[in-house]
Amino acid sequence: MTTFTIHDLESAPEKSKPFLQNSQQKFGMIPNLIGLLAESPTAVKAYLTMAGLFENSTFSAEERTVVWLSTIHDNDCSYCMAAHTGIAKTEKVDDTIIDALRAGQSLEDPRLEALRAFVHAMVMERGWVGSEALESFIAAGFTKENVLEVIVGVAQKTISNYANHIAATPVDQSFQRFAWKKPQLA
Repeated sequence: MTTFTIHDLESAPEKSKPFLQNSQQKFGMIPNLIGLLAESPTAVKAYLTMAGLFENSTFSAEERTVVWLSTIHDNDCSYCMAAHTGIAKTEKVDDTIIDALRAGQSLEDPRLEALRAFVHAMVMERGWVGSEALESFIAAGFTKENVLEVIVGVAQKTISNYANHIAATPVDQSFQRFAWKKPQLA
């Protein structure tokens, strides 16, 4: 069985070390995901670059959370769900929104629900969203710019979700209280 190393500043390839140092400074730790991605300087740079771009998109913290948690739910990534639940709580996203997204349920706010539904269509249809899904998203007050930003957020999370699936990345201790297993459909 192939196992992956969760790198630290000593074991990481030289070209990955600056990314680990930045994570240490930003988070006060090196998240296991970043340590995993450090195996490839290209992968860790791609992920962190996309994360920075998405964090600076036109979406609010609440809207970014909808994109991230919806993608994570549909991709069934326990590591990212725990980590992004913790991030959402530090950004003061309402618990009812977080809880609904973790359960894969609709959101009460019509605009956020339109975003959740669009992200769900994007992930499940692998980008082949129909005109009805696109028009519903635009009708909810989103723009063509937002459509493309959703793609950036989904791509960012897909990198981490797939890497965590392959490596079975353990959830960091600081996020373990937000552990998650995808609810089974009845």
